[in-house]
Amino acid sequence: MKPEDATSLYPAHLSTIKERANLALQKSGFDHLLVTSGVEKHEFLDDRPYPFKPNAQFKAWLPLTRHPHSWISYTPGRKPVLVYFQPDDYWHVPPSAPSGTWVDHFDIRIISDPAEATAHLPSSGKLAIVGESDAALPGFEPNNPKVLLDYLHYHRAFKTPYELAVMRQAQRRAVPGHLAARAAFQAGASEAQVHAAYLAATGHTDLDLPYNNIIGLNQNGATLHYQYKDIVAPSRNRSLLIDAGAEVDGYASDITRTWGDGDELFGALLNAVDNEQQALCGKVRAGTDYRDLHLECHLRLGGVLRTLGIVDMDPGDMLATGVTSTFFPHGLGHPIGLQVHDVAGFSDEDGGLIARPEGHPYLRMTRTLAPGMVVTIEPGLYFIPTLLSKLKEKPQAKSVDWAKVEHLLPFGGVRIEDEVHCTDGAPENLTRDAFAAAV
Repeated sequence: MKPEDATSLYPAHLSTIKERANLALQKSGFDHLLVTSGVEKHEFLDDRPYPFKPNAQFKAWLPLTRHPHSWISYTPGRKPVLVYFQPDDYWHVPPSAPSGTWVDHFDIRIISDPAEATAHLPSSGKLAIVGESDAALPGFEPNNPKVLLDYLHYHRAFKTPYELAVMRQAQRRAVPGHLAARAAFQAGASEAQVHAAYLAATGHTDLDLPYNNIIGLNQNGATLHYQYKDIVAPSRNRSLLIDAGAEVDGYASDITRTWGDGDELFGALLNAVDNEQQALCGKVRAGTDYRDLHLECHLRLGGVLRTLGIVDMDPGDMLATGVTSTFFPHGLGHPIGLQVHDVAGFSDEDGGLIARPEGHPYLRMTRTLAPGMVVTIEPGLYFIPTLLSKLKEKPQAKSVDWAKVEHLLPFGGVRIEDEVHCTDGAPENLTRDAFAAAV
């Protein structure tokens, strides 16, 4: 199937963004919305900049991701103003002139000094200014009105057709990287070499990835956010857990896959988690409370532990006594879009907290699913020494086959993660579709 063209969908997307801004301004009592892209930050006592990451509320308006010191100024009923920072610089490559189908929808003002932006921002009325405090200019200090942000964040969960098209592209960009990583793992590569293969296949660098790739060989897969990439390959590549994404026009993908070396028990564990993950993806349907899906995931993973003879307990009892949390200590998933862990996973339109289930502090999504939402579904089973040592001190330890646990410890664990779009009917699995297209 030919990839969808997102550019033709952009005008309708911008109309939706303006409509949301109109309602947010009305609800919060402001006349103008100002959004700063942010500023370039430098290391302490040095002149080396950190990689620039723009304000997500800025990216929501237009596909600019490398542009510090820029502003959007929007007044309902008027064409939005883009204050575009383009310095005269020979130390670094300055931004090119604005281009693309989106430019016709903005009144573009070019500045060469950040301070010049003030001449192009409203001089009267109540200003809602969204951004970090260090982006402030004289008379234009970010105030980030809570009522306004709560409304905008809540509605960001509902992706426009343009956003969905770009997110599909981000999936298709990431998948070749995962396939290259699998091949490198099977060839005996180190974590650093697996990572390099991923970057080459996706056309990314470390600086423009949406998040720091997790490349965990063997027992390192048991560290949920493993942050290193060992340059020395282990004597045996038992397993690879790779959690890696890609970015297109400011939208992130977030995919996790696990591969084994043919070990029978670990292979059975991997296949079982994959089967339960696909079943859970099929339940991303309108009206489903994501908290219920998370608890169902615990029951399903408890069933895997029992079927494989790792824990001899009823899955419901495993959930009630915290045994499943020993092997699955994180949440089922999270919203995704302009940010990998997108905003408003826990709140209603007025910013009211939607509580997590008791005993599940790491769940990142508690809302009821509705058409237009995109969430990750990422169950996992891990063998984490610090959590296992605590389980050994509990009465439930007698139900654990510790010999099987010892066998699986060197493999780290399993996680499978897809992005799933909730529709009016059957869910759309963006990730599985992208893998199928790559075959």
